[in-house]
Amino acid sequence: MEQSLDFGAALQFKLFEVGGQTIYLTETVINTWVIIAAMTIIALAIRFSMKKFKDVPESKFQTAVEMVVDILNNFVANTMGGSSGKKFAGYFGPLIIFVAVCNLSGLLGFRPPTADFATTLAFALITFFMIHGFGIKSKGLGYFKGFLEPIPFLLPINIVGELATPVSLSFRLFGNILGGTIIMGLVYAMFPKIVIFLGIPAALHTYFDVFAGVLQAFIFVMLSMTFVSNAMDE
Repeated sequence: MEQSLDFGAALQFKLFEVGGQTIYLTETVINTWVIIAAMTIIALAIRFSMKKFKDVPESKFQTAVEMVVDILNNFVANTMGGSSGKKFAGYFGPLIIFVAVCNLSGLLGFRPPTADFATTLAFALITFFMIHGFGIKSKGLGYFKGFLEPIPFLLPINIVGELATPVSLSFRLFGNILGGTIIMGLVYAMFPKIVIFLGIPAALHTYFDVFAGVLQAFIFVMLSMTFVSNAMDE
């Protein structure tokens, strides 16, 4: 019972020690590698199949691939502002798929990597550096004038607000996915097997893993694109 209610990332393998601190290979890292490997294999298979693609689609598979690509390109372009935003589709398109797959991995018995704050913080920090990196690239040093608006007195508050962005992004995704993981763990630990056979957990999985998982991936990427786009606006 106690083991089933342990919702932390399990320490699987001891790697080495640094200054007396033991470094482990965690369940989160292993699950992330498995997901990356699976998605890489699928991507390579699709890439190999593209050699047979025609200018005019003749197969349902080609039609489906092109439809997914068009949907992602249009989604990013419309969110970030037309053709100028479309250049970000190569990052945000795969990101929403990867985050969604991580969130949905709980359906296969994995502990979702996004239920670990280290994973969501890494995603959020990438967004943070993109915000300021592309903001400076777009506006030059004039980008920093925004920190003095509407009055210079608010500079400290504006800085704190910018630093809060990766924190809020990471905690929103982490909290929702971990919350679903905890609730499902409690359901399996507390209810008898007869309740499980009745399919009640299946309904909960539909919400916490499928609906909430896809929704949180969408929200995370949508907010990331909005922040980056706003930083680049003149």
